[in-house]
Amino acid sequence: MELIDKAALTAFDTETTSLDYSIARIVGMSFCVEAGKAAYLPLAHRYAGAPDQLDLDATLALLKPWLESEHHAKLGHHLKYDAHVLRNHGITLAGMRHDSMLESFVLDSVATRHDMDSVAKHYLGIDTIKYEDVAGKGAKQIGFDQVPVENATTYAAEDADVTLRMHEALWPRLVAEPKLRALYEDMEQPLSKVLLEMEHHGVLLDAALLRKQSGELGLRIRELQGLAHAAAGGEFNLDSPKQLQQILFEKMQLPVIRKTPTGQPSTAEDVLEELAGDYDLPRLILEYRGLAKLKSTYTDKLPEQIDPTTGRVHTSYHQAVAATGRLSSMDPNLQNIPIRTPEGRRIRQAFIAPPGNLLVAADYSQIELRIMAHLSGDAALVRAFAEDRDVHQATAAEVLGKKPEDVTPDERRSAKAVNFGLIYGMSAFGLAKQLGIGRGEAQQYVDLYFDRYPGVKSFMDRTREQAREQGYVETVRGRRLYLPEIRSRNRQLQQYAERSAINAPMQGTAADIIKLAMLRVQAQCVSRALPAKLIMQVHDELVLEVAEAAIEEVRTMLRAEMIAAEALTVPLKVDIGTGRNWDEAH
Repeated sequence: MELIDKAALTAFDTETTSLDYSIARIVGMSFCVEAGKAAYLPLAHRYAGAPDQLDLDATLALLKPWLESEHHAKLGHHLKYDAHVLRNHGITLAGMRHDSMLESFVLDSVATRHDMDSVAKHYLGIDTIKYEDVAGKGAKQIGFDQVPVENATTYAAEDADVTLRMHEALWPRLVAEPKLRALYEDMEQPLSKVLLEMEHHGVLLDAALLRKQSGELGLRIRELQGLAHAAAGGEFNLDSPKQLQQILFEKMQLPVIRKTPTGQPSTAEDVLEELAGDYDLPRLILEYRGLAKLKSTYTDKLPEQIDPTTGRVHTSYHQAVAATGRLSSMDPNLQNIPIRTPEGRRIRQAFIAPPGNLLVAADYSQIELRIMAHLSGDAALVRAFAEDRDVHQATAAEVLGKKPEDVTPDERRSAKAVNFGLIYGMSAFGLAKQLGIGRGEAQQYVDLYFDRYPGVKSFMDRTREQAREQGYVETVRGRRLYLPEIRSRNRQLQQYAERSAINAPMQGTAADIIKLAMLRVQAQCVSRALPAKLIMQVHDELVLEVAEAAIEEVRTMLRAEMIAAEALTVPLKVDIGTGRNWDEAH
């Protein structure tokens, strides 16, 4: 106690009964204040013949002042998880000064995975003791409370020791790069506390509505199976690529669009989409696959993931997964619920506000195109946004030499495909495929586009060259995406790296902006004691649970804070909706 009380920084880790933060309980805790010296405190090992241990509740009561002290600096690896576990014991962890997982991620998001074992191996050359080494694998794996104390001590003490060593290796490298240090200290570190609150609060779901939707999806799935069997002239397993391949390409003699690496005709989604324009069976298979996935992933599974104590689902937001800096939602993934299909939107109807509250959804409008305008400085694109014009209509007018009001819906759709396609490095071939036009016609459109938006063309050329020279590209805030394949001799890998070089600054900047917005919105909710809670972040959208009486105040605050999150040369625009459920609010 005396050592950690006096230490400038203490590496700290919890050993628990579960990886699910919402139910995990403490088995023991490890501490390290000096590399090479660490201690493990066993508190709840419960196997036959386990040695006497300190009383869990009494020990936590003793440690609580230190754990809740902002002045005692703590370091961890994915410290947000430990904070959740301590909260399960009535302790609010404070002084979360450093996180070696976030240090590794900000320094180089693609150098390695960012779990402790991978980071230790990459930066320290250390092969750590794995969890399986002490707890076993698969069906034979035991809970940590069943691991013998002597084995647990070696494993847990190493965790704390290695965490301190990783920090000592990574922190000086961040300090040497002021922009990266600012990203870590001013964005990622404080954001983990915002995410902690969002995860803890959770999202209220209407389980009965989801179960009703599951039943309806089941009926339609069975109907589609019957229609598919009729179209195929006999029964087959719709989930078997091999059987589908035989029906489509041997029995029905449909054209082979693409082959698999083993030389078999492909039944991948994009292949079926191409065939679906001319043939019924591929169209039925696509609808069947889409609905079956919705049913198994969401309408069946979400009700099972509702916490019986809170009546809510509690996702995990991961900061150190997507290379560009975007947050990832897992267990359950709340970011992949389709919005383009009526069935997907209906699932959003099950995300509800509690009585006396409404959901407020605030979405950045065309943020990546606005970032493209900012980064490229293209005069025509900047002007379109500055004048708050329909940018797709404006693009079609520029490229086709028409007045905006004379642009047809099809011409606007083509311009939209080009605007978004170029961000993702789409070629003329890809554009031709998407628009259903000839490759020459698509190339002509791309050439015209670059002729009218020369700033975009020079930005793309400049970015590719910069990536080749320095091996990375940057967001507006200086987040780096390293592109090791940019100099590859494999042309396919090199082309993919070039597309990433153009897309990453935009996608990464959009990720940074929404994170900055989350920090600002949370700060306002707390400082003004607003009856509003951030509950979800989905790509360019924030969702809040707000007391009905405070709706207008929160809407005004949301728009102001989200627009002020970053100063670009074009204005940011935010669309805000309100409703009893997420579908209504979006």
